[in-house]
Amino acid sequence: MSIISRRKLITTGLVATAGAAGIATAAHLTRRYGLIPPDSNGFFGPGESLTYATQRILTRHSLAREFPRSMISEKPFGNEVASFSDAFKHHQAAGFSDWNLWVDGMVAHPTAFSLSDLKTFPTHSQITEVACEEGWSYVAEWIGTPLVNVLDAVGVLPQARYVVYFSIEPAWWESIDMADATHPQTFLTMGMNDGDLPVQFGGPLRLRLPRQLGYKSVKYINHITVTDSMKRFGMGLGSASPETGYAWYAGI
Repeated sequence: MSIISRRKLITTGLVATAGAAGIATAAHLTRRYGLIPPDSNGFFGPGESLTYATQRILTRHSLAREFPRSMISEKPFGNEVASFSDAFKHHQAAGFSDWNLWVDGMVAHPTAFSLSDLKTFPTHSQITEVACEEGWSYVAEWIGTPLVNVLDAVGVLPQARYVVYFSIEPAWWESIDMADATHPQTFLTMGMNDGDLPVQFGGPLRLRLPRQLGYKSVKYINHITVTDSMKRFGMGLGSASPETGYAWYAGI
């Protein structure tokens, strides 16, 4: 047997063994800790479970990197929206004075918060990176209040497991587990780079999750639901993303 073919055989064997070990590890971790992502079924389910369980165990309280002001991108990239709905145009024409964030589900006090209401919560800023799954990224200052402040105000029930958030434009939705929902860097963002959050970047209200890829940081948020199960939302995969081929958990 040649050196090349022997090396190929050994490499193939190691990859196969690592794959089998990975699946076994995923099954063990998910069973032991109950860390099963909503999109755990299907061909990529074991890999998704391993990624989610491992990161939850090792990085539950870790922080995304924060940058100095000197590293804020001069020309941040914002995806264009082809056309806004009449409902969004109405809010924009009114200067978003009538914009509300409705929070319901497994909470003691379902509440509609205006932007003025949200601005009464403790305000913080973070200079973090938006990393897109398409390969581009930029650094910006994001100003808002940690989502946990709003969740505390409505009284999340102890059996809650997920926070589902919906966008008015386009009709899109995502969800996160309670570890990310209560993380100090998960922001309801109303400002960017010392000013109001521009519409192009999700204004008037965007949920920012710097520990996950950009598609989890949904723009134009107007509804949040707290739940113990994702089965009754969409196809039951946790968000619109896995329904179109992306992973529910997009940790980086």
